[in-house]
Amino acid sequence: MLPLRSNRKALNMKLSWLVIWAGTLFLNPVTADCNITSQTVTCEESGKNLPNIPPNLFQNVTKLSLKNNNITLKDSDKDILRSFINLTELYLNENMITVLYSNSFCNLTKLIVLDISNNRISTVHKAAFAGLNQLSVLNLSYNMIIQLDSDVFTSLKSLTVLNLQYNFLKSFHIKSSFKLIKIILAGNPWTCSCDLLDLQIWLTASNVTMENENSTTCTFPNTEEKFSIKTATIQPADCKIVKASLENTVTSTSAIKLKSSALLTALTPNNITGNNGTHAELPLLGKSWTFLAGVLGFVLSTTLLIFTAVKCPTWYRYLISYSHRRLEENDPEMFEQEFSADMSSFPTVTDTNNEDPIVIFEKIHAFVPGEDGFIEDKYIDYVTEES
Repeated sequence: MLPLRSNRKALNMKLSWLVIWAGTLFLNPVTADCNITSQTVTCEESGKNLPNIPPNLFQNVTKLSLKNNNITLKDSDKDILRSFINLTELYLNENMITVLYSNSFCNLTKLIVLDISNNRISTVHKAAFAGLNQLSVLNLSYNMIIQLDSDVFTSLKSLTVLNLQYNFLKSFHIKSSFKLIKIILAGNPWTCSCDLLDLQIWLTASNVTMENENSTTCTFPNTEEKFSIKTATIQPADCKIVKASLENTVTSTSAIKLKSSALLTALTPNNITGNNGTHAELPLLGKSWTFLAGVLGFVLSTTLLIFTAVKCPTWYRYLISYSHRRLEENDPEMFEQEFSADMSSFPTVTDTNNEDPIVIFEKIHAFVPGEDGFIEDKYIDYVTEES
């Protein structure tokens, strides 16, 4: 009797899951184009050209394939991916992804295989693969990656296979602690110079297998004979000289910056104390020139005011001395009296006629007004001629 009841319960649960699955397919026509099983969802070449990851997929699946769509891995796509906590394989190849931002797959802690090849990826942020502690296979081939930071793969402790073929990598700085079983680097424009020395040393010292080694050659220097990047001649001594010169340059620049920052710190008011242990009040370093300009302006303006006050009476008298009084033409009697008084002060000229003064007076008195409104004084000319 008990086995019969348990069978009925199991059958009811299967029927309920079947109803939910059918309802989901009916409400979401996009999902209907995908091949869905209990553990796998495959939406490859569905004819929909999906611009994003469908939100109503079964979240307990272990394999999700979204190959050959128009997915760009936007924020909404990353939010949907975080719900697939049991996912072990994710295929996003042949889509429209251009940038791998930080924490793009942070909640997929059980992920083992990640394929994002054949996209348009040009930039990979340092924390793009953060949280993928179980990732073993990473495929980044056939993209547009120009440079990869050595810290990009630091969090991938379980990585064994790395595929970077057919990108635009010229060099690749890799840490010695990076452990791999197989690496694929063919199809990149490698430059066999000091920048590639770290990779060459790592390839030689580690037990990693470089697939397609014969076709993984240097494109620079351009020679008729193609050398593998693993066996190309790169002189470590020359690289050490270049590295030493670069380190000296960086060290000298850092020292100058350190001295400048120390000087600025020492000159700040908070770091200067007086004899009694209190902070000395000093003007800020950047405003001392404004204080000096203000003092100079005050001194100059005060000096100018004092000089003006001292010289003002002298200038006033000097200007007043140039003021002339116009002679009144309608007052001949006053003019004759003044002339007679002036003539009496001069000595008498001998051998002169008594009528001469009268004649002289008539000549002098017959004045003609000048153009400037003042009367020309003929008396001055007469005295000059007589003397």
